[in-house]
This record gives sequence, structure tokens and C-alpha cells, in this order.
Amino acid sequence: MNDLAKRAFGGLARFQLALAAMIFLPAWSLAYWQGLVYWLLFGVLCAATTLYFLRHDRALIERRTHAGPGAETEPRQKLILTIASVALVALYVISALDFRFGWSLVPTTVVLLADALVVLGFYGIFLTLRENAFAAATVTVATGQRVISTGPYALVRHPMYTCALPLFLATPPALGSWWGLVPTAFLVAMIVWRLIDEEAFLARNLLGYTDYQCTVRSRLVPGIW
Repeated sequence: MNDLAKRAFGGLARFQLALAAMIFLPAWSLAYWQGLVYWLLFGVLCAATTLYFLRHDRALIERRTHAGPGAETEPRQKLILTIASVALVALYVISALDFRFGWSLVPTTVVLLADALVVLGFYGIFLTLRENAFAAATVTVATGQRVISTGPYALVRHPMYTCALPLFLATPPALGSWWGLVPTAFLVAMIVWRLIDEEAFLARNLLGYTDYQCTVRSRLVPGIW
């Protein structure tokens, strides 16, 4: 296994361990079947996506190994990602505590439908990454980067965020919780804030982006915003 693959799968393994801790420690039970299904599903989707891009677009994997608040160069983006990270952790922890203490009841059918939405959101993110080789995990403009206006980018200017919305909104019910939607609302607000700030950055630094904004009017939700 080469160095990039080791780093990519090493990061994925660390994330899966952290995700397991956020799900199963607060739940304090391995009988938390909703959490187990979600954890396995998320791991398989991440691994399959990583394998695909290691084979077809290694530069994309390299760009996306640098992520998180510490990797951002813009101070506002550091703040946004810090708040978003706290909201994401809270989403998992509160959902797991909900299971432990029985604060809400989510029918099995809803749990499975939510799992399907997670898969759908993940697939949309995969399509976006496949269309845009410059899709870094940080707000930046790479050397030689150009505006992408094909595929999902012909519908909305930020399709990755569009696809992340159903994924995050479906996560609490997939984990058998309604209360997990409270921190999810903060996470969605951070996505909107990040999007607005990122648009301003791209308009200043990416040639042709302002023309693209005039052509594709929807930022996040087609025909709405």
C-alpha cells in the first residue's frame, strides 16, 4: 500500500474509531442496532469512495486529506468549522443519549428510510467529487483551478453542501433519535454560513466565478436559494 493510501485509510480508520466512541459510549450499549447499522454503513460508504478515487483521481484524495479547522487559512472559516465540528459531535452524542434514556421513539421504518437518505446524500457527494477534481476540503483556489459548471454544478453552485443536507438531517432519525435534530439545525446554519463566505472568496479569487453565479442562480436548493 503506497503512502497516500496509507494516509487516506489511516484517517478513515481514526474517524471510524472516533465515530464509534461518539455513538456507543454515550449509548453505553452494543445492542444499539440503529447505531451499529449507521456506523457500518458510513464506514463502507467512506471506504468505497476512497478506493474509487485512489484509483481514478489520486490528486483529489491528496487535497481532501487536509481538512478541519486547522487546515483552513481564512480565520472566518476556522471559526465556522470549529462551531460545525462541535455541532457534529453533539449530533451523534445527543442521538446516542436519546437511545440510552429513551427520550424519543423513532419507528424502524423511519430509521431505515433515514439510512436510505444517508446513502443518497453520500452518493450525491460522490457524484460531485467525481465531477470536480478541485473539490478540496478547505476553502482555497488551487493552481490551474477552473470553474466547474457541468453535472450537478449545472443545477446548484454548491452541490456538495446540497447533498450533505439530507445526509446530516437523516442522521439523527437513522440513529433512532428526534432530539439529535437540535444540534443538526446548528450544523445546517454553519453550512449556510460557510457557503456564503466561500462564495465571496471564490468571487474574489477564481477567474470566471462571477459569470458562473449569473448563469447558475441557485446556491444550495434548486429554484429556492
